[in-house]
Amino acid sequence: MINQAAAMQWSRIGSRKTFGTVLANLAESHPELMVLAADVASSSGLVEFSQTYPAQFLNVGIAEQNMIGVAAGLANEGYKVFAVSFAPFASMRCYEMIRTYLGYMNLDVTVVGIASGFSMGVCGNTHFGLEEFSLMRSIPNMKILSPADCSETAKLTEELLSCHGPAYLRLTGIEGNPVVYKEEYELTIGKAIPHRSGGDLAFLATGTMVYEAVRAAKVLDKEGISAAVYDVHTIKPLDQELIYALNRQHTPIVTVEEHMLSGGLGSAVADVLMACQSPVRLLKLGIPEEFLKAGDYRYMLNQCGLNPRAIAAAVKEADLVC
Repeated sequence: MINQAAAMQWSRIGSRKTFGTVLANLAESHPELMVLAADVASSSGLVEFSQTYPAQFLNVGIAEQNMIGVAAGLANEGYKVFAVSFAPFASMRCYEMIRTYLGYMNLDVTVVGIASGFSMGVCGNTHFGLEEFSLMRSIPNMKILSPADCSETAKLTEELLSCHGPAYLRLTGIEGNPVVYKEEYELTIGKAIPHRSGGDLAFLATGTMVYEAVRAAKVLDKEGISAAVYDVHTIKPLDQELIYALNRQHTPIVTVEEHMLSGGLGSAVADVLMACQSPVRLLKLGIPEEFLKAGDYRYMLNQCGLNPRAIAAAVKEADLVC
């Protein structure tokens, strides 16, 4: 079992290399594990795994659609499979295969989208992973996981080894990811983690935006606005009980995500609120539906107002708190 102390050590290497390191730590005790990579062993931290456990690793080359077919065949023979590539290629290029081979057949394959969101920076729009939530939410049986930091990446990766059915693991951020969790904590797939209490509104954030939401809440403290922060590490199945509870308390909700506003976490929360005819106000913060000028990671987030001061300013401008 991966402990918090071990996971904390990996914060400086980023979520994708943490992912590879965790699998190398788990492989010996999980002979059923198979890892497939679309020529991304180095980028995903899988070099050690590939060298130490060559019988449990396949490099399929830059052939992502074929990778999903191979993964499905292995899973059908009883293996627990992780299939890894850069986020836009793992999700968009492979969508039909994921839908048919994994969702329809309900197989034990986790598709891992590395360097998602704006992680690829100056590589530009062709390499940004901004649409995966909306794509994967529409596939029956699919779980969608989005860790906040390296320790949560480690925990979710380990959890997925004991889960049945297909999943999409979305890894955002860059090397030196900010640490969200400094102490040991409980994680259950499908249950958001309360990270900070507050009575005026609730941030529901996912991935890298959990850290930004926590900092935004501290900015709002100085304005006399008390904001709770929840880490929504599971987009599907969504923690509907949390949303029902916030609805009963008439707590305004602000979703924050490094993802297109259309079809993402905010849309998933809106679906739940609409179904219960909620009067609760919802503010969705994320990436606008346009192709943005490319730049480094922080530049891209700033373009979209995904930094603490901009998030706090958006909350105040929306006048959510009576």
